[in-house]
Amino acid sequence: MIALRRKQLLLLAVIIPVLLIVVFISFSFSKPSGSFTKLEDGIVVKVKKPCAGGASLIKLRVISGKVIHITATPEDSFSKRPSLMAVSKKRNPVKWELVKQKDFITIKTAFVSVTVSELSGDVVFTDNNGKVLLKELTKNGRQLTPVTIDGEKAYSISQSFETTGDEAFYGLGQHQNGTFNYKGENVTLLQQNSDVAVPFVVSNKNYGLLWDNYSITQFGDGRSCNQLSSLRLYDENGNAGGLTAVYDVSGTGKEPVLLKRKENEIDYSFLQSLKKFPEGFSLGNKPVYWNGYVEPECSGEHQFLLYSGGYLKFWLDGKLQTDKWRQCWNPATTLLKINLEKGKKYPLKIEWVPDGGESFLSVKYFNPSAASNNSRFLWSSEAGDQVDYYFVYGRNMDEVVAGYRDVTGRAPIVPKWAMGFWQSRERYKSQDEILATVNEFRKRKIPLDNIVLDWFYWKADQWGSHEFDPARFPDPDKMIKELHDKYNTQFMISVWPKFYTGTKNYNLFNEKGWLYKQNVLNNQKDWIGYVSTFYDAYNPEARKQFWDLMDTKLYKKGIDAWWMDATEPDVLSNTSIEERKKLHGPTAHGPATLYFNSYALESAKAVYEGQRSKDPGKRVFILTRSAYAGMQRYAAATWSGDVGARWHDLKNQISAGINFSLSGLPYWTMDIGGFAVESRYENAKGKDLDEWREQMTRWYQFGAFCPLFRAHGQYPFREIFNVAPEDHPAYQSMLYYNKLRYRLMPYIYSLAGKTYHEDYTIMRALVMDFAADTAVKNLGDQYMFGPSLLINPVYEYESRKRRLYLPATTGWYDFYNGKYIKGGQYINADAPYEKMPLYVKEGSIITFGPELQYTAEKPADPITLFVYTGKDAQFTLYEDEGLNYNYEKSLYSSIPFSYSEKTKTLTIGGRKGSFKGMLKNRTFKIIKISKERPVAFSMEMNTNITVNYNGATITVPLRN
Repeated sequence: MIALRRKQLLLLAVIIPVLLIVVFISFSFSKPSGSFTKLEDGIVVKVKKPCAGGASLIKLRVISGKVIHITATPEDSFSKRPSLMAVSKKRNPVKWELVKQKDFITIKTAFVSVTVSELSGDVVFTDNNGKVLLKELTKNGRQLTPVTIDGEKAYSISQSFETTGDEAFYGLGQHQNGTFNYKGENVTLLQQNSDVAVPFVVSNKNYGLLWDNYSITQFGDGRSCNQLSSLRLYDENGNAGGLTAVYDVSGTGKEPVLLKRKENEIDYSFLQSLKKFPEGFSLGNKPVYWNGYVEPECSGEHQFLLYSGGYLKFWLDGKLQTDKWRQCWNPATTLLKINLEKGKKYPLKIEWVPDGGESFLSVKYFNPSAASNNSRFLWSSEAGDQVDYYFVYGRNMDEVVAGYRDVTGRAPIVPKWAMGFWQSRERYKSQDEILATVNEFRKRKIPLDNIVLDWFYWKADQWGSHEFDPARFPDPDKMIKELHDKYNTQFMISVWPKFYTGTKNYNLFNEKGWLYKQNVLNNQKDWIGYVSTFYDAYNPEARKQFWDLMDTKLYKKGIDAWWMDATEPDVLSNTSIEERKKLHGPTAHGPATLYFNSYALESAKAVYEGQRSKDPGKRVFILTRSAYAGMQRYAAATWSGDVGARWHDLKNQISAGINFSLSGLPYWTMDIGGFAVESRYENAKGKDLDEWREQMTRWYQFGAFCPLFRAHGQYPFREIFNVAPEDHPAYQSMLYYNKLRYRLMPYIYSLAGKTYHEDYTIMRALVMDFAADTAVKNLGDQYMFGPSLLINPVYEYESRKRRLYLPATTGWYDFYNGKYIKGGQYINADAPYEKMPLYVKEGSIITFGPELQYTAEKPADPITLFVYTGKDAQFTLYEDEGLNYNYEKSLYSSIPFSYSEKTKTLTIGGRKGSFKGMLKNRTFKIIKISKERPVAFSMEMNTNITVNYNGATITVPLRN
């Protein structure tokens, strides 16, 4: 017995120290060690010496080897408010290690390292070679200022970072002032018609920042936008204190004028500000003039930010800096950059013709600031719980975009028909108009996949009923069936989150407390003449009910896709920001100020989740006027809003679409032809008609190489046959590019598959593919469409040449004549009326299919492979069933093509995968294009190389 006790005591003597060691180790890795705590996926650091207004706790979480999540708070714990943009999903464990040296703690993954200072909480990101990628500003770089919003405590938040002069920034959604590289700029992320806020920026240093905040946010160099009064202003006689403003009551530009007065600011930005007009002055076509002088207080690049509807001309230093028109009810921004010298007086003249009874103008100003431009940038948000952002690293920009989608969700493959041509109009007024339009397309053999019904198909007082007006649409079920069965055309319909008071659906949502009430309390009528409001898409039950209405009233009729309009949300256009917050709040999640930018995300969620739960076998497709980070996971595409129809609007769409795509959202489109036109185009004749047709032609050429190909707008009608007669070059050009789009469908749909499976980007900034060529850093009016096609839209009236850049590191083939041109140079390319300059990258394989009238008309067989030699080339043909989600179950096929320049052989690799309806045997025709033997492109090109393919690897010599 004594011996047994001795053994037990001996055993305890061994076990207890071991247990103490285990407890100590466990404590050291789950409890604070000094000032940090190790978590399963990162660390929490308690800052020893936080700056005033800074954070006391910093959390670093390893999301993947390339993505680090940073949160910082002045509180004792982190916010538990769930993210709307980030997806919650099960992740495989990520290998990472922790290194502590003095007051610095470093997390290392296989790709990136992040170091945080225990003293200050500042964070530095490096690659694993020690190269600094990004560094938080060390002195007061993080600021959290307490604010109270609708009784709820929050913080006004900013986080500053260091930058260098050669860094460039892209993304940030879609903005309309023609800016491509946002370095040294200030961008307001605020949802409104034709402006899309996505708080994701991509650097040419191959990292991205995703700012997880939903309030109005500023990105940029930190300068504030000021009134003109921040400059020294002088009137027309040289007297200090302001410009001479002249309000012309006669509308003639001659005496008598209503009033002259001295003004030191021009700010008619919102409906409320129109009260500042002189008493007795009414808008319309009555011009207003400002004359005088400006004197800057420093030398450098001065920026003037103009926000205008109607006609605007702006002269500075005797030069006309801009001459623009925009529909009066939807003003747009213009950014002017002008070098001025300190102390020098410059003559300034502004002429504004409002061109409508409700129009807007403001002129604001950014001071030069070399230090800000070159050394720092910041994110600054109106309200939030904490600093919250994701650092996304990549070896190239595609990997950065992939990291964004890893956090926010993959982009589902759109239905194949959505990659074809859509015809739309504001608006088809009857069932007969829709059927007659589609019939005309089919009769003329103009390819078409989708017809779109815009707003106001309901009875005049029944907005939100989701019901057709029987007087104009007597049998919508029959109409949709005829579109499907007779015309093989899909049908998309406009649905707004809007309800008129007194309607059945208004009452249904109102009883549940699911409506925003301020607009109703204001008794504010819309442009039709009725009071309305929007539903609260942040409420999950309201979202479900909204989909149930769409399902019951619309989806069951056979509708194929959804146009979710006004999702900014645009409860009332052009009202002040503070009023907009009142109009769409409070939300189910909290004050509208906190969630101002994210309504479109929740609106799309309602439809995507609703349709997939109702009909899981059919692909959802949504078109929306607004977007936010994460929107791509809901099968949502975005169009650029109600843009104007002038040449500068056409140009601005190029950089807008490229930056939207760089924001991680792959499906973008625009109104080909612009939405709203000047009155001179409405019944155009002579020179005006000539210009309108040419603008439509150029816009259409560009639109054929956007991710989605769609014509839309107000009168005049945008159908090809309504733009010009059949023998006109405008008609012939538009028909050519429409047919070319369909012949390229094997290439285009393969890009859609690559977008889902490999997080690819279809509309590609040149910096994505030619990062080593510094000449492309600021080029936002050219882009790659997939890996091979260089797109160069023509955006100047009567231009028959287009100056463009051919990126270095490769050569280029003229698409039309096949001639080779060396890269790394600017050229003046031919741009005849009928054609847009189009080039193919050396070392490309492009797949062309048969002529089609709609995407599902017949299988893509035979396929012609255009092989552009000079370098090795690769392309993978992707195919699936086109309409369902079986690709998520790996039911798809891929056929790899590769060309070896060394052996002069094309290899058609073994097919991988299969799906129902797949062509097991197919024909490939092959055309070789080389420097020595250029081949002009033809849609009906003959070739002497034809191979039959059964899924096994084939090698084809291309030595001739």
